[in-house]
Amino acid sequence: MVPDAGREALQAELSRKPGVLVISHGSPDEHWVALVEAAVSEAAGDLPAGLPLACAFLETVEGRLIQDGIDRLESQGVTDMIVIPLFVSSGSTHIDEIAYALGVKDTPEKETDLERFRVSARVFFGDPIDEGPLVAKMVWDKVKRLSLQPEREVLLLVGHGSGHPGFLQRWERGIASLAAQCGELAGLAGGADYALLNPDNIRSKVQYWSEQRGMDVIIAPLFLSAGYFTKVTIPSRLEGLPHRYSGDALLPHPLAARWMSQQILNIMGSLTC
Repeated sequence: MVPDAGREALQAELSRKPGVLVISHGSPDEHWVALVEAAVSEAAGDLPAGLPLACAFLETVEGRLIQDGIDRLESQGVTDMIVIPLFVSSGSTHIDEIAYALGVKDTPEKETDLERFRVSARVFFGDPIDEGPLVAKMVWDKVKRLSLQPEREVLLLVGHGSGHPGFLQRWERGIASLAAQCGELAGLAGGADYALLNPDNIRSKVQYWSEQRGMDVIIAPLFLSAGYFTKVTIPSRLEGLPHRYSGDALLPHPLAARWMSQQILNIMGSLTC
């Protein structure tokens, strides 16, 4: 016979209900938001039927903010909330402030205006995109049509970066690993390298590869969805430099949904261990 305390613990565990909250930055551009929502909806198709799932945004998208998503899930009885931070790098300060506001960490590493959210569920905080085989394939798929002579080309990943100590190092670590994976996948003579908007070293990297190494430079923007950075900022930094650039961000791509669903299922599996 199971002791009373053990029986109560077992019943409490059996009564737990998982749910998923996918959080991304948000944008005033409705197309940007729609691309994120479409990827999240596609990921839901690979998850157990009936699993509560909400797509929320850090800012700008009224009625779809993080607290709205939390409330929506908890109103469905969710007790174990799997949070997927849909950001491209661990070096984003937003990862830090969201983790703090969700109660995952006691204090933020960088000062934030984000206040603690009202959340009763246990929070299981996932990982941002960073790097990996799926991500490398997404990046290369977006730019491979720009490759004309692989024997004289290099792929240059361009990310946002950070001006904050610690966060910059995470940015560099993730994008350097992703560049190595992309280089191996693409098979270009120059492999792959990376540059950041902050601190800005795009011009020097393009000049190095084109002038000193004699390579044609293919630019791959490491941004979740097309927006101001991919349409205005990066092209302005590349002005007057020899390069090939389409401006295509990671979304839309079917592997984005697979990346999300795989991480969600992995975390769900750990909940039952």
